[in-house]
Amino acid sequence: MRHLKLWIVLQLSYHVCPAQNSCDILIKNGKIIDGTGNNWYYGDIAIKEGKIDRVGKSLPYIANKTIDAKGWIVAPGFIDVHTHIEGDEAKNPTADNFIYDGVTTVVAGNCGASNVDIGRYLKWIDSLQLSVNVASLIGHNDIRKAVMGRANRDATPQELSQMQALVEKAMKDGAVGLSTGLIYIPGTYSKTPEIVALAKIASRYNGVYASHMRDEGDKVTDAINEAITIGREADIPVEISHFKLSGQQNWGRSKETIAMVVNAREQGLDVTIDQYPYTASSTSISTLLPDDILADGQDSIVARLKNPAIKKRVIDEMLARLKKRKLKHFSYAVVASYRPDSNYNGKSIEEINLMMGRRHKVKEEAETIIDIMINGGASAVFHGMGEEDVKRIMQYPFNMFASDASIRVFNQGVPHPRGYGTNARVLGKYVREEKVISLEEAIRKMTSLPAQKFQLKDRGLLKEGMAADIVIFDEKQVIDQSTYKSPHAYSKGFHYVLVNGRLTVDQEKHLGTRAGKALYH
Repeated sequence: MRHLKLWIVLQLSYHVCPAQNSCDILIKNGKIIDGTGNNWYYGDIAIKEGKIDRVGKSLPYIANKTIDAKGWIVAPGFIDVHTHIEGDEAKNPTADNFIYDGVTTVVAGNCGASNVDIGRYLKWIDSLQLSVNVASLIGHNDIRKAVMGRANRDATPQELSQMQALVEKAMKDGAVGLSTGLIYIPGTYSKTPEIVALAKIASRYNGVYASHMRDEGDKVTDAINEAITIGREADIPVEISHFKLSGQQNWGRSKETIAMVVNAREQGLDVTIDQYPYTASSTSISTLLPDDILADGQDSIVARLKNPAIKKRVIDEMLARLKKRKLKHFSYAVVASYRPDSNYNGKSIEEINLMMGRRHKVKEEAETIIDIMINGGASAVFHGMGEEDVKRIMQYPFNMFASDASIRVFNQGVPHPRGYGTNARVLGKYVREEKVISLEEAIRKMTSLPAQKFQLKDRGLLKEGMAADIVIFDEKQVIDQSTYKSPHAYSKGFHYVLVNGRLTVDQEKHLGTRAGKALYH
């Protein structure tokens, strides 16, 4: 009888005082949106040694640090699939603009621009340690430059073989796929078979083909068809970068372009897209010039632009393009960064032309563009997309959000606001205020969808065993503060950000933590 009483006491003690596990960080009482697209639910998350140890309700854990997330959303860290961080990593390793926007992982090497030696680059990323994780594509433009410079011609069989070898090495070294920038030099000089031949190598190593297409305006359907053809012939998943319609004459055509992606998927082709939630793009001002002018380097560009006959043709072509846009001035093109004269930063070509003392004539604005190019060029913001197209593209299920931005150096230049506010803008403007998509769907597009596409197998979900990349934010307050006029402003509403289980933002303050690492394919 005594033994029976003792057994009953022990059993009652066990149920009243369950054993407690230990963890590094315990997130309690949050509204968990796990990245799958399913509805939120209340729960706790225990984090241990950089991983999610357990997800559930009232977890019996003792933690070194406990975060009470009551009233806030707990979600996987956001994955930005289209960035251009190369060259800015060491300038600002804490990557504040990304971290304050909830981004914990970036994919570099987009638009055909990357380090050619991906293995060396990823090792350097690991040694530098950023605040964000970094995966990288291998860029076609830089491979082509390494083999044949900026030549405006087809690759010889030997040159193609050299390019294939560089892609193969990059894939073996950890690249997540191949990217192209087919409006940039020298990518624009390549033909579809060359890209297919290189994409086949990336496909062999289970990579992705990500493309800044040849055209995002009048000939956008031809460009989409080319991307789909490359996917089909190389048997490779396709990611169409910064999906958009440029030029007022093309507004509304997203119905047509999205239908092409839907049709490709119905045929069994893995085609997805990404976008930034703005009506302006940003790239080099050189894109205003005809492609053939930009071959063979700056000296050759200057020589051509100083030739009166060539200069006249360039001006005529620029004016014809402007007329197609139904515009009378180059007011839509705004300089973001011009090294010779920072007074031009934030000013439109129309304004700069007047600053130079020239007449308010569109032909003289074209000459101003040529002068800027002769002096080394500039980056610019181009206002040319329609809001309804942005919203329609946003609602497409297999679309991801991406900044198309680099690591920002605070107060340097007048860059596109997307580098600071992409995700917060989606969550604040398009989810909370305009209800274009649901909160759960927005987070799926920022987390598990990009993780699946780029095969980041331990990211993108709040699930036991996954890397503890986590954001905690207030859905009622999250908002972007960066604008075209005043872009250097961090997003608000992200109270906590964890990268690989380490607290990086604590009560909306970046701690300077650099827990990011290179992610190898």
